[in-house]
Amino acid sequence: MSFSTHVLDATTGRPAAGMRVRLEHEGAVVAEGVTDADGRIKGWRPGAGVHRVVFDTGAHLADTFYPEVVITFTVADPGDHYHVPLLLSPYAYSTYRGS
Repeated sequence: MSFSTHVLDATTGRPAAGMRVRLEHEGAVVAEGVTDADGRIKGWRPGAGVHRVVFDTGAHLADTFYPEVVITFTVADPGDHYHVPLLLSPYAYSTYRGS
């Protein structure tokens, strides 16, 4: 199983480079890092079960209503790839299961 994410800043139309992100499983941090110049993190291998990916949006957007965005998702097939992107603006965000 592998996990990746991609953060796009909708206010600038650019990737959200340098954003701190962590991945949690059963209350423990299993991976953490910073988005690259293209707003991506890839190669994490969290395993099966329910996970939370936590984005430090407050450090990236100065006037954001959401200081952090938490997305909870279930890894049903440990052999599959899970891509969880985030489209971010100061007063809204969206996500989906990518490929």
